[in-house]
Amino acid sequence: MLNQLIQQLRTNIQLPACLRVIGYLRRMDVFTEAELRIKFLQARDAWLKSILSSLADEDPYFHITKTIETYRVHLFDIITQYRAIFSDEDPLLPSADQTINEGAIFHGWVVQKVLEFLHILETNLHKGVGGRLDSLLGQCMYFGLSFSRVGVDFRGQLAPMFQRVAMDTFAKAVQDSVDKFQEEMNLYTLISAPAVLSSSVPMTLPSNQPGTLQPPMALLDFAPLACFLNDILVAFNDLRLCCPIALAQDVALCLEAALLKVTKIILAFHRAEETAFSGRERELFVHFCVAFAEDLVPYLNRCLQVLFPPAQIAQILGIPPTQVHKYGSLGCLDVASILEALAFILPKKEIVLATDPGLNVDFKDVPPPGQLIESTSVQTSNEKVQEGERMQMELTADVQSTPQEPTEGSG
Repeated sequence: MLNQLIQQLRTNIQLPACLRVIGYLRRMDVFTEAELRIKFLQARDAWLKSILSSLADEDPYFHITKTIETYRVHLFDIITQYRAIFSDEDPLLPSADQTINEGAIFHGWVVQKVLEFLHILETNLHKGVGGRLDSLLGQCMYFGLSFSRVGVDFRGQLAPMFQRVAMDTFAKAVQDSVDKFQEEMNLYTLISAPAVLSSSVPMTLPSNQPGTLQPPMALLDFAPLACFLNDILVAFNDLRLCCPIALAQDVALCLEAALLKVTKIILAFHRAEETAFSGRERELFVHFCVAFAEDLVPYLNRCLQVLFPPAQIAQILGIPPTQVHKYGSLGCLDVASILEALAFILPKKEIVLATDPGLNVDFKDVPPPGQLIESTSVQTSNEKVQEGERMQMELTADVQSTPQEPTEGSG
């Protein structure tokens, strides 16, 4: 009879039947109060595990959603049954031989169930749930909120877990993008002229407003850069669905490390092909590097600022938005360090010095004189002679083509 009563607790039994079974067990006087609580929790736990083991686990997303539903319905019923049958209130006259904290039995069991659920959740999240991470986060938060009514609110344990999964997913996508860029550079050749060099169609400038950020069209002329940018934007879109602000620095550092690897790949391509470059190919390679430095890297930096607005970061840190850059890579890239290795390839920008005394010129930004000489075109004596001959020919042509005015003696 004892086994039959305990066996009933291993089934989908309702609260009235639970009360009758526990009443019979108490009248049998086989277990102490603490042992009876343990037997009840063991039997109900075995029934809960039998339901969980029957769930299909081929699809991680489906398994997590069904696990959440099972825990939310059946675990809540078990907690309700336990609290209706057993009292965790301290007795008014505790017995002298009471050495077991009966209330801790139930508390320890509930903590164990929550830890088991978090383990199942984390295991399935690492298997990959695609772009449905935000949906699972909403379901888990609702699950934790519903259990706050019975004093088991575990929502604080969910945020770090989803944060790690979101970061790991983004890092893997970025690494795949770098690997794909490496494969495409191994097969890339500079034989076709970019369309942007010969096209008269004006380029569409990217907008700086959130929601209307457009990729730079100049990257379409260089397939590896365009494909790399597309892969990074896919990773950004997946991250945007579940993008905690705490990931601002980690995401920026991950993307910066990826861009440094891309820079090394470009330099390796240059070292391998430099000796075989023709004049036209060398010019195309310079345009390739300029597109990377002036289009791709600044665009990704703006994308980071859309994902992690500096105003929001400044509000959390309690500082003005203009001071965010002093705290390292918080939602922004260190562009100078990324492009430092390409400095000898990128064309030097000419600096025009103002001669108007009324203009205020800040000479702190002027490079040393040697650098100015390098970036200034020097006109040789041969070029001066050729220019003088060209001006003389133009003057002669003008004189010959000028009509003569009629004189008084003519006609």
